[in-house]
Amino acid sequence: MSTTAKVLAIVLAGGEGSRLSPLTQERSKPSVPFGGRYRIVDFVLSNFINSHVYSIYLLVQYKSQSLIEHVRKGWGLSPQITGHFVTVVPPQMRGGADWFQGTSDAVYQNLNLIHKHRPDLVAVFGADHIYRMDLRPMISFHQKMRADVSVASLPVPLTEVSAFGIIETDEKGRISRFQEKPETAKPMPGNKNRAFASMGNYLFNRDALVDALEEAHRRGEKDFGKDVIPRLLGDKDVYAYDFSSNQVPGVKAYEEHAYWRDVGSIRAYWHAHQDLLGSQPRFDLFNPFWPIRSSHYDGPTARIITGRVEDSSIGAGAIIFGGHIKKSIVRREVVIEDDVELEGCIIMDYVMIKRGSRLRNVIVDRYNIIDENTQIGFDRKADEANYYVDEASDLVVVSKGRRHLDPVY
Repeated sequence: MSTTAKVLAIVLAGGEGSRLSPLTQERSKPSVPFGGRYRIVDFVLSNFINSHVYSIYLLVQYKSQSLIEHVRKGWGLSPQITGHFVTVVPPQMRGGADWFQGTSDAVYQNLNLIHKHRPDLVAVFGADHIYRMDLRPMISFHQKMRADVSVASLPVPLTEVSAFGIIETDEKGRISRFQEKPETAKPMPGNKNRAFASMGNYLFNRDALVDALEEAHRRGEKDFGKDVIPRLLGDKDVYAYDFSSNQVPGVKAYEEHAYWRDVGSIRAYWHAHQDLLGSQPRFDLFNPFWPIRSSHYDGPTARIITGRVEDSSIGAGAIIFGGHIKKSIVRREVVIEDDVELEGCIIMDYVMIKRGSRLRNVIVDRYNIIDENTQIGFDRKADEANYYVDEASDLVVVSKGRRHLDPVY
């Protein structure tokens, strides 16, 4: 990375996350809790900070209060150092009465921030994914290729291309075609079994971005992946950066190389949590060389009075009085009474599960009390009558509760 390159990060964190409902009934997708102590947004923010990119604007929109509070508590950078900030930006409606209409429109409505900082490069990243990424190799690639735009790209099997925006490139990585969720695709250079998929993370030269957004506004275009990037292929140097080549310090040999997950559905969200478990997890959250940061917690460590815990993660302040917990994520200040059985569950903060309850493949959102001898995940009809059941996975979701005198978010 050039020592003279000034990078401004713009994180698109306004996603409604309808496919993650009911977890997104009262919060935006980037604000959804993940793992034992994080929110989804913490991953992209940590990647920027660990990559020494400290000027970060977070564009929010839908149900943003939870996200705003989380960033305020956990992401205050030094105000004494110019250019060190994580600032939340709601829709300003500077050009009219419209909210953000799409990804490119969101950045267009905040062009004043780019003009104010006058960076050399602008990194426009999403806030919806679980991954580690060092941005510096992508910047070096971008500068080496003299690119106007670089698109972070993940090699995916040809059998899965219909789930992604697919990129075709030449041998040097210059993009010649962009297709949104095609049935078939041309293999990437050097690998006949895989194709490049866009990760929705872009690196722009400042002037190229400003020109592209102004032209998009004139044309009525709203989205980077659907509109702006395909249009730029004809007259700009647009390159695919191969994410599989990205090397992050501290990643262990047993982890899945170039781990990246879009946790935009209940099924994907649950499976990504399972990837955190085991003696050799696909994605190991313990990496002191590339930490995932989050809000600070002043409470105590977890206490396990008795019981059996297998292949699970227990969050700070949790109290386990007994029972059997297997392949589950138990978050902060959860209380689990005696004779409770959990298997394949995600139990979010401030939940109480009373004695005798049995839960299998269940996500319990915050502030819930599960009454004695409750069974969830064993009878489809009973579950549908009382909870949300995801059609694609049969996972059961217990929506956010309403306990009195708990934190507002």
